[in-house]
Amino acid sequence: MRFLKDCKSDVTADLVYRVCPMHLLEPSELIKDLKTGQVLEILTDYDGALDDLPAWCTKHGQEFVGVCEDESEDIYKLYIKKLH
Repeated sequence: MRFLKDCKSDVTADLVYRVCPMHLLEPSELIKDLKTGQVLEILTDYDGALDDLPAWCTKHGQEFVGVCEDESEDIYKLYIKKLH
């Protein structure tokens, strides 16, 4: 798992308090609207996303950039870069 210090994105998907499998379904839809090279930030409190999203990126040919943990809010910020 790659942890980031500098967390920048072009679009944010707030999936905090959303049930599984929304952490996979919504990014699939949102990434379609991004241009190649843009970064999608996913906010979630679901621990399973730490394994699921990198695997999703591998399966769909996108780049999992890394994760920032916001300890003050108890959420994860995961970043996906659109490759195609």
